[in-house]
Amino acid sequence: MMAGIFAVLLTAFLLNVAGLGRLAVACVLVCLALSVGLFLWEIHSPEYGFRMPWLEF
Repeated sequence: MMAGIFAVLLTAFLLNVAGLGRLAVACVLVCLALSVGLFLWEIHSPEYGFRMPWLEF
């Protein structure tokens, strides 16, 4: 999933360099949405969500 986020961010950079600013901004917004989705998926994961194993003894 992280690779997909970086790919969208790289696409946004390349679109900006090519002079397509509106599409670049759209890609940045998609990247933000994917990042929030990944964060929420990690937090609500039954395996490590809301747990802090480094604080458990």
